[in-house]
Amino acid sequence: MRFLGNIEAKTDAKGRAFLPAAFRKVLQLNSEERLVLRKDVFQPCLVLYPESVWNEQMDQMRARLNRWNRQHQQVFRQFVSEVELLTLDGNGRFLIPKRYQRMAEIEQDIKFVGMGDTIEIWSNKKAEEKRMKPEDFEAALEELMESEEAKSEE
Repeated sequence: MRFLGNIEAKTDAKGRAFLPAAFRKVLQLNSEERLVLRKDVFQPCLVLYPESVWNEQMDQMRARLNRWNRQHQQVFRQFVSEVELLTLDGNGRFLIPKRYQRMAEIEQDIKFVGMGDTIEIWSNKKAEEKRMKPEDFEAALEELMESEEAKSEE
């Protein structure tokens, strides 16, 4: 599953948004009907997971955590309890609950960002604030790719 690009959109007065057609097509091709919504752990945005991707991530997380470790249980509980299960309506819309709108500072103008196997939803304002400067992006990408190349040569 590959969600790519970014698409600007708006929410209506009730907080509903149309999932962009390009992203709906990817879901349909992969027979995905339900999505899981949660606030991103690191950024002020929301993340939409196709249900199968969410389930894989939960399985990976559970495998790394010890059920008999209090902190591990708290981390897992917080990660999985702060989600909303979504289904698109017949028009391709879904509701962004008010509490999620507040968490991501979403008003009306939003941006969907394809992140490979997930989709981020940003307030337009926050999306622009969080972008790296071109020169910082270039330097970070160069450093990452050089370090990966060095690892593969070892």
